[in-house]
Amino acid sequence: MAGYARAAGYEIVDWFYDAAVRGADPVTARPGFSAMLDRIASNGVRTIIVESPDRFARDLAVQLAGHDYLKRLGVMLVPASAPDFFVEDTPTAVLVRQVLGAIAQFDKATTVAKLRAARDRKRKEVGKVEGRKTYAEKEPKLVRCARELSELRPRLSLRQISTELASQGFTTPRGKAYSASAVASMLDRLANRATKGAEPKRGRRWKRVP
Repeated sequence: MAGYARAAGYEIVDWFYDAAVRGADPVTARPGFSAMLDRIASNGVRTIIVESPDRFARDLAVQLAGHDYLKRLGVMLVPASAPDFFVEDTPTAVLVRQVLGAIAQFDKATTVAKLRAARDRKRKEVGKVEGRKTYAEKEPKLVRCARELSELRPRLSLRQISTELASQGFTTPRGKAYSASAVASMLDRLANRATKGAEPKRGRRWKRVP
C-alpha cells in the first residue's frame, strides 16, 4: 500500500488495522474502522487506501455497503490492488447495489408502518397524539371563559372578548391580549366539538344588492 500511495501521489498520515474480525462483519462494527473514522473527522483526510477489496471485506455485499457508507461521508475508498474496483459498474456490483437499496427501502417502509400502527393504537387509547395542541387542550379554563363571554347579550366582538379575557388574567405567554383570530379559533373549536355528530346547519344565503 505504501508503494501505491507514493506512486499515486498520496501521503499516508496514519495506519489502522482490525484484527480478529470476520469478512462478513459490517465495517461499522469494527473497532479499527471506527477509530479511523474518528481520526478522519479531526484531520480532514478524505481518502482511505486498503490493501485489496477482500481485505476490506470478504463479502461482496459488505464491501459495497461499506463503500457506500464512506461515500455518503464524502470519503473515497481505494484498494491498492484494484484502484477502480469500487467505481466499476460490473453486473454483479450493480445487482448487489440494487438489492441493498431494496432492502434499505423495505426496512424504511417497515419502520414507517410500525410507527403508524403505534400512533393509531395510542390515538385509540388517549385521543390526539400528534400535532399542535388546541386551546381547549392547553387552556380549558381560558376557552370556557371565552365561550361564556361569547354567549353574553348584547353580543361582544372578538376584540371585546379578548379585552375582557385579558382583564381576567387570560393573556398570551408574553403577557399580551389574545388576537381576534385566536379568540375565533377558541370558539370555532368549541362549536365543532359541541355539534359533533349533529346535522350541519344550513348556510346563510346572501342577496346581492345592485
